[in-house]
Amino acid sequence: MRPFETVEEAYDVCVSEGNIIPTSEIDEERITASLHIAEEDLQSAQDAVGKKRWNSAYKTYYDVLHLLAEAFLKFENIKLKTHLCLFACLCVKHPELELSWDFFEKVRTKRNGIHYYGNPVTEKDWKEVALQFQLYLDLLKKKIEERLNA
Repeated sequence: MRPFETVEEAYDVCVSEGNIIPTSEIDEERITASLHIAEEDLQSAQDAVGKKRWNSAYKTYYDVLHLLAEAFLKFENIKLKTHLCLFACLCVKHPELELSWDFFEKVRTKRNGIHYYGNPVTEKDWKEVALQFQLYLDLLKKKIEERLNA
C-alpha cells in the first residue's frame, strides 16, 4: 500500500478495499492463546536485546505488537488483511488509547525493511523505539486482560 498523510486516509482506503473483514463471533480462547504466545515471544525479544541482537529484537517486538493489536481487535469481531490496516483500525477506532499512527508506521516500515530488503537495525534504531514498544505492549496487554475479565 502507498504511504498516507493521515491515519484516517489509510483507514478509509482499508475500508474501501475490503481489508477489514467482519467475523462471526469473539473467540476468547484464541485471544487468550494469543496473549500467552505474546508473553513467550516477548521473553525471546528481551533475550535478543540482552545479547544486542537488534534485528531479532526489533522484529520480535514488532511481531508481539502486531499479535496484541490483532487480539485486541478480535473483541470487535473484525479481522484485518494487512498490518497497515490493523494499526490504522486500532488508531481510528480507539482514540482513547492515544496511540501514535506515526510510531506504528515507523516500526512497520522498519520491520518491512529488515524482512524484505535486508536493511539492518542499529542500536540507535532500537533505542529510538524501545520505550514506546514497551509502553504499547503493556497497554494492549492490560486492555485485553480487562476485556477478558469483564
